[in-house]
Amino acid sequence: MEADGLRIGTAEREEAARLLADHFGMGRITPDEYETRVTDAYAATTLGDLRPLFRDLPPPHPGFLAPPQMPMPVYAPPPPMPYAQPVPYSYRSKTVAGVLQIVLPFGVGRFYTGQIGLGLLQLFVCVITVGFGMIWPIIDGIVLLANGGLDAEGRPLRP
Repeated sequence: MEADGLRIGTAEREEAARLLADHFGMGRITPDEYETRVTDAYAATTLGDLRPLFRDLPPPHPGFLAPPQMPMPVYAPPPPMPYAQPVPYSYRSKTVAGVLQIVLPFGVGRFYTGQIGLGLLQLFVCVITVGFGMIWPIIDGIVLLANGGLDAEGRPLRP
């Protein structure tokens, strides 16, 4: 059934008459319009009969003439998180990789961890800079000893 066809009761008629009196008090409608509209409000039987009485007036309008409110969304808890599996350690050691980087400072520790590209880059820098580039593998070895690192497959190095 359409909303305008719904029947109204005395409470709705009295609220409409009260709001029409407010509009009359604010000077929005003339005394003759007020009398006609209040008479029509008390004679109304459906919402559709009351709606034209407020069509040309600004708010306030009767609350029952407003469009229906959208229902509030129901809170649903987030789905449970799957159990995070621990990442397995690499079979290579961070201690061995760090010591190799410091003792043989031209990328040998990175070759040991399986990171061939980084090892070749460190070797290339050491050759091009005639040994001054050895500072990079030495610092990299210290970082490997202190914080560990990852092997070529992304697994953490063993302590």
